[in-house]
Amino acid sequence: MRHLARLADYCSITNMHTKNLAIVWAPNLLRSKQIESACFSGTAAFMEVRIQSVVVEFILNHVDVLFSSKLSSVIREGAGVSR
Repeated sequence: MRHLARLADYCSITNMHTKNLAIVWAPNLLRSKQIESACFSGTAAFMEVRIQSVVVEFILNHVDVLFSSKLSSVIREGAGVSR
């Protein structure tokens, strides 16, 4: 995720800002067996992929906070896990 966020830093050159990266990478990062199965119609599959891309875009826009060591330690302490 950090790599993709760094790629977004070069959007002025590549035109691959976080939204474009999310659209391209979301189906691979958040693969859904339901979408791949025959039970999803075209419209439902499109909506599911759209939701996936919004989630990935959010993660890319907040990668520094979500993957910071400080947040990890707070989560571990809240869960009662000691190192």
